[in-house]
Amino acid sequence: MADRCIPATALLAVLLAGCSRQPPQALGTLEWDRVTLPAPASERIVRIDVREGQQVAAGAPLLQLEPTHTASQLAALQAQTAQRSAALSELRHGPRAEDIAQARAALAAAQAQAREAQAYHSRLQPLAPRQLVAAAELDRARAAAQSAQAQVRQAEAALAELLHGSRSEQVAQGEAAVASAEASAAAQTVSLDKLALVAPRAGRVDSLPYKLGDQPAAGAPLVVLLVGEAPYARVYLPQALRNRVQVGDTLRVQVQGQATEQVFAGRVRMIRSEPVFTPYFALTGQDAERLSYLAEISLGKDAAMLPVGAPVQVVADAAH
Repeated sequence: MADRCIPATALLAVLLAGCSRQPPQALGTLEWDRVTLPAPASERIVRIDVREGQQVAAGAPLLQLEPTHTASQLAALQAQTAQRSAALSELRHGPRAEDIAQARAALAAAQAQAREAQAYHSRLQPLAPRQLVAAAELDRARAAAQSAQAQVRQAEAALAELLHGSRSEQVAQGEAAVASAEASAAAQTVSLDKLALVAPRAGRVDSLPYKLGDQPAAGAPLVVLLVGEAPYARVYLPQALRNRVQVGDTLRVQVQGQATEQVFAGRVRMIRSEPVFTPYFALTGQDAERLSYLAEISLGKDAAMLPVGAPVQVVADAAH
């Protein structure tokens, strides 16, 4: 009898230990979706329109950076666009009538000089065999006649170029230059508009890291907004609960640390597939050696007034 009582006693101890073991808990904190507005450029803050904790609507002004430098750059790009547009218009219209008349006059002058140089050379040629003129003089006359003929051909080519107008390739280059200038001006316009920060969504101002007169670096966070209708619970599911919880499940979330602990219904919107080690606030007893899975649980509008960072836990009986 005594030998059979020992296993029964041991079994009872195991059962009692199992009854006293704390069920797995999913612990975490209360969070809001955040929108961070970075500095588009390193400019001085000249106006702040909101304060921390203020509710703002979508499109509401938040903060203004110094626009003078960016506006000057935009003006220069707009002037460059106007210059290139005028050059393109000139290419499309072709040469003026006055330019063509000037080219015709230059050709006539070159032809007259060529006739004179050729006539002088012709007069010297019969004198050379009789040695009435130096050979060097005849060579100079011949060179002058040839040079005059070259100037005539040059003037003819210049006139032909004006008469044919602009080449299609030149017009295409002009159009590309205008398009490039317009794109640069448009990009600078966007940069100028970004210096006036507005709320991209309705929410609450959580943080204003800089004060009036500061000049933050480009990319530095200027305004942090808490957005959305309600917060969400960011919890860590231990392995025992992870196997029973799926995205879309409805869970009950209890807010701790208040005089009356409230329980809110929530829906699981995300569970990480890769486990992480149990966070520091869940290192209790045997849970310290377990892996946890980060999960997010969306709460309803009834939780909209809860503070950020409040500790929460998933109610055990909600994890089916």
